[in-house]
Amino acid sequence: MSTSVYDRLKQLGIELPPVAVPAAAYVPFVRTGNLVFLSGHIAKKDGKPWVGQLGKDTDTATGQQAARAIAVDLMGTLHAAVGDLNKVTRIVKLMSLVNSTGDFTEQHLVTNGASELFGQVFGSEVGAHARSAFGVAQIPMGACVEIELIAEIAG
Repeated sequence: MSTSVYDRLKQLGIELPPVAVPAAAYVPFVRTGNLVFLSGHIAKKDGKPWVGQLGKDTDTATGQQAARAIAVDLMGTLHAAVGDLNKVTRIVKLMSLVNSTGDFTEQHLVTNGASELFGQVFGSEVGAHARSAFGVAQIPMGACVEIELIAEIAG
């Protein structure tokens, strides 16, 4: 890798946040072998849940911004889990839950907000991942999007 992940983050004007304290009975991440599983992170704006429902009071572009914000939070947790994001050899999978009305069908476009950022930060090979995007009736605290992540790390 010619450019450090941290150099790319700096170029994008991104500062990684600290790991958020879980709001229930779970841990923020679990490492097993070379895989790290990150618990779902909800969208936050100004430190509070980014509340909204896609198709009702939130549009796709705003949902993409929320998903991008989650990707930044996920990278902060991943950094805490592995100590150095340059050890990430693959973003394996994202699972995205989009708080949406029954007739909203752009969950995949909302999730692109996170997927595209992982590609920019980790590069087209390491950042490319499998993915699922679901529309759900509600997310904890009324958040508009929640995303979980699985990553592979070296050693």
